[in-house]
Amino acid sequence: MLRRAFRQGDRVVYCRMRHKTHPARRARGIQPAAHGDDYSYYVEKFWVVLDVLADGRLLLQTPRGKQHLVEAADPNLRRANWLERIRYRDRFQRSETAGNTV
Repeated sequence: MLRRAFRQGDRVVYCRMRHKTHPARRARGIQPAAHGDDYSYYVEKFWVVLDVLADGRLLLQTPRGKQHLVEAADPNLRRANWLERIRYRDRFQRSETAGNTV
């Protein structure tokens, strides 16, 4: 199955793995450690594509304005589906406006 290329302004979801003593409120896929000291889980991050670079990497922006370079083929990165774009629209809107403050 071919994936459509990312474009500037696309809303994306990035699944970031975490390891902590207490899972976060939005934690998914929670797995306890072998000895029960901590947990492994992932958290979905809602980011916006600022730019598609010539080498195939994406410049992404977080809701607070931080920027990350991520490979377009990263398995943790996917497009937000229509339900996520509606349900989490406030998070995506904050991302877009944070980048426009110059």
